[in-house]
Amino acid sequence: MKKLMYVLSFVVIASMALAACGAPATPVATEPPAPVATEVPATVAPTEPPMPAWEAPEGALVAYPADAAPVLDGVADDAAWANAQETVISVSGGFNDFAVDASLKSVYSGDSVYFVLTYADPTESWFRSPWQKQEDGSWKQIKDPNDKGGDNNTVYEDKFAMIWPINNSIAKFETAGCFVACHAGENSDVKPYGNKYTSAEGEFGDIWHWKSVRNDGQIDDQYLDWTKFDAEKAKEAGRKSDAKESGGYADNFASMPDPADATKTVPDKTKPGFTSPNIDMTTGAPGYILASEKVALDQAALDALPVGSYIPGIVKSPIVGDRGEISAAWNWENGVWTIEFSRNLTTGSETDVQFSDLTSMYYFGLAIFENAQVRHAFQSGSTPFVFMPKP
Repeated sequence: MKKLMYVLSFVVIASMALAACGAPATPVATEPPAPVATEVPATVAPTEPPMPAWEAPEGALVAYPADAAPVLDGVADDAAWANAQETVISVSGGFNDFAVDASLKSVYSGDSVYFVLTYADPTESWFRSPWQKQEDGSWKQIKDPNDKGGDNNTVYEDKFAMIWPINNSIAKFETAGCFVACHAGENSDVKPYGNKYTSAEGEFGDIWHWKSVRNDGQIDDQYLDWTKFDAEKAKEAGRKSDAKESGGYADNFASMPDPADATKTVPDKTKPGFTSPNIDMTTGAPGYILASEKVALDQAALDALPVGSYIPGIVKSPIVGDRGEISAAWNWENGVWTIEFSRNLTTGSETDVQFSDLTSMYYFGLAIFENAQVRHAFQSGSTPFVFMPKP
């Protein structure tokens, strides 16, 4: 009986232990851990080397971009000029072996390019062949006694000239400059200083020819071609003037009836035809008469003037047309000429250099005339001209 009770107790205790343990736990599904995001380096584009700084060719005249155009007044104190670097060009030779270092600056603004030229000149030459009343009452133009024609070197005016090849058409100009068009010694019995013309058909040059007495707020726009000297048809050989509509300068001659046609007049080259209230007859200054101020002289007025009176030999006005496209102003002070001038970058004229491509290189040659008609000082070779890019 005791064994039976023992067995039953053991069974009861074992059942209770199993109940306490319960059924095995059902496994809980767990998600795998999320992958940790790692930052992938961005692809970096290859770095291009920086653009090299713009540099002007050695010895070049550079046109600098200007916010405001300089005022052409012959003073050259504008901010535009202060920011431009000068280029010095040496010229020498010509009458009296004149030699000087000329300074040039350039800027461009809007549709125009501007230049200023300065150089030392001990005398302002304005006494250009004036009329003088003689003791007998006649009038005589003061002349260079050694001038055989077109070669006045004593009673003339100050001038300068620049020659620009048009479309790079003048062969060897880049190295030889204006020398390629100079033909000294030709026709020396007629023109002691020779002729100027290009060497081959199709070679054109643009000439900017400043004349201190004869120009009126402009530089004379001319051109150069291959025409050779002809005493009847081409006394100036290849040097010619651009077309004009009106204006310019003329000799101050009186008029008289044409012997061949009484209804017409011809110049009377024995006396002046005009004067002006703004001239000094004791000196002849300023050396010219403005057409807008000219006063006609009749014989009675001429007779009334004192012996020794001077009257300028030139009457001038602004040029209208292609020939007058270069504006200018100038001033001589303390032995220095200052000439400011400007022109449109492009003009559309076939006898003008066109600055249509501001990335191109242009060339010019410089000559300075010290009180000389043709015997000028000159540059050896040529000078490159470029435009600095705008920032």
